[in-house]
Amino acid sequence: MQIIENDIVKEKIYIEELDNKLKVIIIPKNTRKKYIVWSTKYGSIDNKFYSLNNNELVCVPDGIAHYLEHKLFEQENGKNSLDVLTSLGVDANAYTTNDHTAFLFECTENFDEALDEFMNYVQNPYFTEENVEKERGIIEQEIMMYKDYPEWELYMNTLKCMYKNNEINIDVAGSKESIALITPETLYTIYNNFYSPENMVMVLSRRFFA
Repeated sequence: MQIIENDIVKEKIYIEELDNKLKVIIIPKNTRKKYIVWSTKYGSIDNKFYSLNNNELVCVPDGIAHYLEHKLFEQENGKNSLDVLTSLGVDANAYTTNDHTAFLFECTENFDEALDEFMNYVQNPYFTEENVEKERGIIEQEIMMYKDYPEWELYMNTLKCMYKNNEINIDVAGSKESIALITPETLYTIYNNFYSPENMVMVLSRRFFA
């Protein structure tokens, strides 16, 4: 285990790599609030990669990282894990950036029950033609909503001017045209290539000692 200590704030960070290669970072805090974030190194810029199965080049539609983030909450039993976590009094969310996707929650109570649900939905994807299609309209509305924000349009146009030939100029949510190409098969391809313990990091902050 690696320990990093900051003498100024009087805090320590404990870093451990588990047997399955998942990196876990623990930050003890003397507070009632508990916080956890679990992220994978896959974001909007990763629209081309070599498959772990056969080393062939795979090209996927823009916006698929964000689409997958949305779909992981839906479970085979028909429940939405975000609703389950909310019912436990947990503030849960997720986000996608250019280079990573993260799932998180914070709470003061019911941490163990929330952690069980958290671990379950991130590790058990369930994609069907029906539930993937249902999400398409929701994400289309999100894309159109951001087009009404002048500051977002300015930001994206600035990126396109500065990085004409770099994937960083891709909108994290993709476009209406690109997300129309997303299927359950492409979502499983992304999940199987990037949502593995050796490509993920978990950070946990809570009270560990009495």
